[in-house]
Amino acid sequence: MLIELENVSKTYGKVQALRGLSVALPQGAIGLLGPNGAGKTTMIRTLLGLIVVDSGGGSILGMDIRSRRLAIRQAVGFVPEDECLFPGMNGIASAAYAGELVGMGPRDALRRAHEVLDYVGLGEARYRRTDSYSTGMKQRLKIASALVHDPKLLILDEPTNGMDPAGRDDVLRLAVDLARNKGMSLLFSSHLLPDVEAVCEHVMVLGRGRLLVQGRIAELERPHQDEFEVRIKGDPVVFAARLEAIGVTARPADDGLLVTIPPGRSNRLLWETARNTGEQIRALRPRRSTLEEVFLSALEEDR
Repeated sequence: MLIELENVSKTYGKVQALRGLSVALPQGAIGLLGPNGAGKTTMIRTLLGLIVVDSGGGSILGMDIRSRRLAIRQAVGFVPEDECLFPGMNGIASAAYAGELVGMGPRDALRRAHEVLDYVGLGEARYRRTDSYSTGMKQRLKIASALVHDPKLLILDEPTNGMDPAGRDDVLRLAVDLARNKGMSLLFSSHLLPDVEAVCEHVMVLGRGRLLVQGRIAELERPHQDEFEVRIKGDPVVFAARLEAIGVTARPADDGLLVTIPPGRSNRLLWETARNTGEQIRALRPRRSTLEEVFLSALEEDR
């Protein structure tokens, strides 16, 4: 397993950030979801060994989170949400220094810094002072600095928060390439569900410091047996009216209709209606839950 936590609890004063959290996460790209105050940041800090938990334990990359804290930080890359760049330094010096902080020699760190800056698209800006960088450039520099020591796992905390569409696309493109082409495991914490869907295969949802749901996104977005997405050749408004006349709920959705079959009936009713009215069904598939529905359902059950 990539990450394993067992009965982990952490309290700050009267606030219990983690409540007996137990989770086992496989290698790959994992989305970390949860509302504000759910415990996402505390979980990340726990994994990195930046805080000591009150009880429980676990491992990351096979290393114990209590006894191997320094080794974990040398094997994991971290892109924090907050700006963490050194003032007065240029891009190449920042990335190289990040490598030295995790134990790389100066020569190796500098060589690797040139490589990762080219990779994230900052090759031409490597000698510019970082305080002249745009928000998107600063975020890509943070990613380069987290990659300089070639980590086995990259943790990204709200990596696209506050970015314009172009910058957001750049970051997502890098994350997808790392996960799918470079074979790097990611823990991608974000409140933007489309970003998680674009990057991740697996997801976990936290609520009030507890695990609410986890699994492969494709499996969590399960099909609904009584709801179907329908595309027809003719006028969907006319077909919807004919369905409503026989007790079938139909409403516009994208380029077709979202149809709800009454209890005890099957989708054969749609084919029969199309045949009787001279319509042609071009596509018919069960509607699947969206990641947003999975997320909201988990939070609703936690109330």
